[in-house]
Amino acid sequence: MKKRLSQLLKTAEISEDVEVSGIKTNSKDIKKGDAFLCIKGVTVDRHDYIAEALERGAIALIVDRKVDFKVPIALVKNTNDVIDEVYANFYDHPEKKLKLIGVTGTDGKTSCATIIEHLIGEDKCAYIGTNGVRYNGKEAGTHNTTPAQDELYRLFDLFLKEGIEYVAMETSSEAFYRGRLKGLNFYRGAISNITSEHLNVHKTIENYVDSKMNLFKQTRDGLSILNHDDKYFKEALKASKNALTYGRSKDNDLFIKDYKIMPNKTKVSFVYENKEYNFVSPLLGDFNVENLAESFLVCLSLGMKMDDLLKRLNGVKIAGRMESIDLGQDFYCLVDYAHTPNGIHRFMEFVKGLDVKRIIAISGQAGGRDPYKRKDVGYEIASKADLVIFTSEDPRFEDVDHIIDDMVQRLECYDNYIRIIDREEAIAYAIKIAEKKDLICILGKGAEDYMMIKDVRVPFSDVEVSKKYIQKRLSKGK
Repeated sequence: MKKRLSQLLKTAEISEDVEVSGIKTNSKDIKKGDAFLCIKGVTVDRHDYIAEALERGAIALIVDRKVDFKVPIALVKNTNDVIDEVYANFYDHPEKKLKLIGVTGTDGKTSCATIIEHLIGEDKCAYIGTNGVRYNGKEAGTHNTTPAQDELYRLFDLFLKEGIEYVAMETSSEAFYRGRLKGLNFYRGAISNITSEHLNVHKTIENYVDSKMNLFKQTRDGLSILNHDDKYFKEALKASKNALTYGRSKDNDLFIKDYKIMPNKTKVSFVYENKEYNFVSPLLGDFNVENLAESFLVCLSLGMKMDDLLKRLNGVKIAGRMESIDLGQDFYCLVDYAHTPNGIHRFMEFVKGLDVKRIIAISGQAGGRDPYKRKDVGYEIASKADLVIFTSEDPRFEDVDHIIDDMVQRLECYDNYIRIIDREEAIAYAIKIAEKKDLICILGKGAEDYMMIKDVRVPFSDVEVSKKYIQKRLSKGK
């Protein structure tokens, strides 16, 4: 695929209208024949890396200031404002040919997007989010929950070539804040909940909510699926042009009539179009009842039938969400992504109701992220677990002890916690001391397969590490 600079940009001063084979925003990704789009980030200005891009084979530049290089140049007012235009034009607007389903919320994005993907069918619906990219039985990783435009439009183009019709994608508040999604019109926009999160980026809860509302402003030609029970429902409704609602009252389009949570399943009763549906869900916890309601309503709005959705439900699995690690040991082990105060609270409330002996929780908090929630996360865990092991969790450039100091601020009356800085050692210790019918809860990272230490992605998986030490313990027992 090749395009001329004039085909990529409507309003630009172009010194020579050359044909390019790709557009890159990172000089390290440049291949021979590419154009280098010099965007500006929070701390990095790509104009400073033009020389490196040219050395790697760039044959044209897209800039927003005069530069002295003897190659074809497209000069625009602001490079950040043309990112969507450039990539959409390069790939012939794949975003307009797909039905995009945007899923947002402080908690529940991954679960809902995964459920929607499964219910529609992996041959028709792709997934983009925390757990990577999936389409037609294929998988790949991503660096962000919501990828940047260069990756996003490349994926859209790929999905079309694979015969994909829908894309269930997690749309984070930061992606809206950074402008990664501004050129997209969503066919469906859905939300689970909003609680305080990412204030290191948004500064205030009002800014955070406003950022989330962009999804519904960009779904004006489609349909919004809203949680009537959420604190910020009115804001979401105001931002929406057309909406369907789910919740625990009869006046919703999908009414959550009743549910009963059991250790290995959940019995659920939904009412839709005046008909009651009683079924068993393999997903655990009251929060997953809400996630199911949201996902079902999205699919029902697409013309799918409730009976067909219920038939597809049994096969739903969400990696890193209530993921049970069972190798035949006499204790229980759950891996979960819960990392916000609300997510931790609901997870711990669920496990407290299980028939187990002790609850041993392992948790940390990410470095370089919202520090204000740390003390609340620490309290939610320590107030409900029998033993808490505070440990590392994507520390980045922060000292782990400092992060844990923040987490224990509200624990003056608790002595049921210890520190083991190394996350693998923390998991190994919990497995070593676990007694029959104890429950180990490994929280915060879910299905992620890396740990962010400084600016390096170090391979690490809670699931694989827990399996490793459970297997070791079982081998010793034999």
